[in-house]
Amino acid sequence: MTTLTRGTDTLTRDALTVLQPGFTGTSAPDWLLRRLGEGLASVGLFGRNIATPEQLAALTAQLRSERDDVLVAIDEEGGDVTRLEVRTGSSFPGNHALGAVDDAALTRAVAAELGHRLAECGVNLNWAPSADVNANPDNPVIGVRSFGADTALVARHTAAYVEGLQSAGVAACAKHFPGHGDTAVDSHHDVPRIDVDLDVLHSRDLAPFRAAIAAGSRAVMSAHILVPALDPAYPATLSRRILTGLLREEFGYEGLIVTDGMEMKAISGTYGIERGSVLAIAAGADAICVGGGLADDDTVLRLRDALVGAVRSGELPEERLADAAARVRALSKWATASARTGTREGNTEVGLDAARRAVTVTRGEHGAPVSGPVHVAALTPVANIAVGDETPWGVAAELERLLPGTTTGSYTGADAGPATLAAAGERRVVAVVRDEHRHPWMSRALDDLLAARPDTVVVEMGVPQAAPRGALHVATHGAARVCGVAAAEAIVGV
Repeated sequence: MTTLTRGTDTLTRDALTVLQPGFTGTSAPDWLLRRLGEGLASVGLFGRNIATPEQLAALTAQLRSERDDVLVAIDEEGGDVTRLEVRTGSSFPGNHALGAVDDAALTRAVAAELGHRLAECGVNLNWAPSADVNANPDNPVIGVRSFGADTALVARHTAAYVEGLQSAGVAACAKHFPGHGDTAVDSHHDVPRIDVDLDVLHSRDLAPFRAAIAAGSRAVMSAHILVPALDPAYPATLSRRILTGLLREEFGYEGLIVTDGMEMKAISGTYGIERGSVLAIAAGADAICVGGGLADDDTVLRLRDALVGAVRSGELPEERLADAAARVRALSKWATASARTGTREGNTEVGLDAARRAVTVTRGEHGAPVSGPVHVAALTPVANIAVGDETPWGVAAELERLLPGTTTGSYTGADAGPATLAAAGERRVVAVVRDEHRHPWMSRALDDLLAARPDTVVVEMGVPQAAPRGALHVATHGAARVCGVAAAEAIVGV
């Protein structure tokens, strides 16, 4: 058994320090404030915690009244994955739209403006950007969250995003190491597996993370994926070969390593969150992200006690836990020193400008201009868990404003085409899809609509992998609110 060289209080504080838990509600519960006083150093925010920028600023101030150097983290990618604007849709296009424009200066400007908005609300760690190369078009969890399928493009935009975000004093977190792009399974549900050789991993998946490290990314998030070429036994989050051998020793990375959410089934359904957290810290992770689903004091105490118990039993070296806690404190110190104060000149239109530049329009033979009220048919797939189903998407709201009398409906499944035609009546149809290439029912619905109504307009708000079709085909490369505005403008010719 390991002989402990530090007191129990120090060990318990270190165990709390490496946790990044969530909570429910729009103000900090008493248990969370109490744990901050006992050593908890980070808090994760989700859409359920945010109502308005003013409320969020008050919440982060409440947290800092208990601990002034607390890391306040959020999963704010912009685009489809937004927490700041979870109820309205994001003011910023996501990575795929920025990659479609392929202007690194624009990506840097978008990330800087997003970073400033986070900083003004008291958030100082953003679990973004996604540095994944979307090598598998059927990927159910990355898709438009990636800058694209070209490694060099993803690498330069990842670096630009890191630079822009951190220029606002908000720590970036490149994810999901060593790359979640070539998967066909969502790690929220199971353990994805990537079967490629080392040469492919280094030339394709790992290059954007090297770029993020070179750009100074303060954090890297691990993926719950099995990559046998790197470690045939453990998923990356639990792999010493990957986190310590590859990321720390080979890449020379010195910043914070944070796990993806430990309650995701890839970990919780195989190892359990307590065992998984111990293995992750032992492997080289410094911070345990939990709280997307499990968001209570009991979860924090269970993980704290699991880590303390693992040190006492000798399973987890005391020095490894202390090192992890020290890296958390180092990032807290950087974030506190980098906090921006005072007023600034914001670039409030940069998100909409980027969304407009990302739009691609293809005109078919029946491409007559849209001038009167239309029927907007949202062909709605099951929501990606990372995105959530509470964030609105589509073009209906903007088309209703531009074309008064416009109607709308949401359709799914085998009868989506006939149901749309019945609801549309004499109105022209605008069919809105996300990742048509991944959903056969969606393709069949478009077949039905275009056979009956060749003047149908098609708006693709996912990855535009399927061939353009329709009287007018508008690809937005994402479903952020600003992407919907840009698509509506393209449809009516604004």
